[in-house]
Amino acid sequence: MPGWNGSNRRDRLPANWNKIRERILRRDNYECQQENPYGAKECPEPATDVDHIIPGDDHSDVNLQSLCDWHHKQKSGAEGAAAARARRQKIDRKFRRTEEHPGLM
Repeated sequence: MPGWNGSNRRDRLPANWNKIRERILRRDNYECQQENPYGAKECPEPATDVDHIIPGDDHSDVNLQSLCDWHHKQKSGAEGAAAARARRQKIDRKFRRTEEHPGLM
């Protein structure tokens, strides 16, 4: 899967992930749980993926939701972009000048 290049995400999933995934999809009736800003379900597509609501390694049922492939890619892409942005900002802060450049004085 191209989006997983360089990721150790699959390695961090529990050994029984397939059982957990199937349980969550059944719980949500294989319906995408994506909501609009008003809290109403907005996607008519069937759910194929199980997503961590709060990113990380909390695999508890309350932190998992069923999403269609499209919404899962959108959410994961946004989370990945935010993480990359945070890494870049951390590196930028490391090299930020603390004093004014002599040529600009």
